[in-house]
Amino acid sequence: MARAPHEQEATPRAPKRAALVLNPIKVDAPVLREAVVRLSAEAGWAEPLIYETTVDDWGDDVARQALAEGADAVLVAGGDGTVRAVAEALTGSGVLLTIVPSGTGNLLARNLSLPLDNPETMIRATFDGDVHPTDAGIARLTQADGSTTEHGFVVMAGIGLDAAMIANTNPQLKKAVGWVAYVDGAARSLPTAKPFRVMYQMEGHRLHSAKVQSVLFANCGSLPAGIALVPEASISDGILDVMIIQPAGPFGWLGVGRKVWWDNSVLRRFRAGRLVLQRRGRDSSIHYFRGRSAEAAPTIPQPVQLDGDEFGEAARIRCRIVPSGLRIAVPKGHVVAAV
Repeated sequence: MARAPHEQEATPRAPKRAALVLNPIKVDAPVLREAVVRLSAEAGWAEPLIYETTVDDWGDDVARQALAEGADAVLVAGGDGTVRAVAEALTGSGVLLTIVPSGTGNLLARNLSLPLDNPETMIRATFDGDVHPTDAGIARLTQADGSTTEHGFVVMAGIGLDAAMIANTNPQLKKAVGWVAYVDGAARSLPTAKPFRVMYQMEGHRLHSAKVQSVLFANCGSLPAGIALVPEASISDGILDVMIIQPAGPFGWLGVGRKVWWDNSVLRRFRAGRLVLQRRGRDSSIHYFRGRSAEAAPTIPQPVQLDGDEFGEAARIRCRIVPSGLRIAVPKGHVVAAV
């Protein structure tokens, strides 16, 4: 006798499955593979999908492949460029993203206050951790010939001197000493740095014109060594923070240094320091703006960087925020430090 529809046996649900995207140059691939396979099994998940990045695929293509194969979570292990590429593919998908800190900068992990030296803690968070809704950035680049491309970023995008500094950083030095190598890039770039004219505009506000050294579009603003480059930036407020750097001559760089190293990173941490900053007033070497989106168009195409990756030159850059565009795994009970 046939069962009534409500009496039909339920079809067993297939176990969840994770995917690991790793940069074999940045991580110990065999050790990481073993840990993800082992912890997946302990959690009752299926054997994970494993992908490696290549010169031609920074991680976005294989992350999309993981989505197409039905991955319930994607773990990424590599440098900031690998994290950026995988996050780009996952933005808006609703699929969990786990960052296993690797490489030199770990900028997104630092802004999320994640543990940097315990990969298994982050791998376990995929299976039994909490979820932190996190904003994602989208940059639309227009080249001199009018062609356009769109790319994701999770920390910050920039046009001008900051991108030139990254282009001038010695890759072997970066591999040896990490993010400190950018000081070398700055030393190579500053002597020949020249301001350029740019038109820029925040969504809903009037157009501005200025001579600048850089325009930065920040989703979050903390750098290694406790440097608060864009102090108001928050990774979960749905707002884009823009930083205009326009020092007036060589001495203007002293103002930039004081603002970033002393004012933002030291004085702002204390109530008395914040009172000092209020009384001092604005510093003309740096200006901050906030909004949903912003764009900048230099009169001459300038180099562009996204999360520390070079993206050539652009005649225009438009950046916007996707509020809570990423679901990022964090350890159970983890608290993301306030900016």
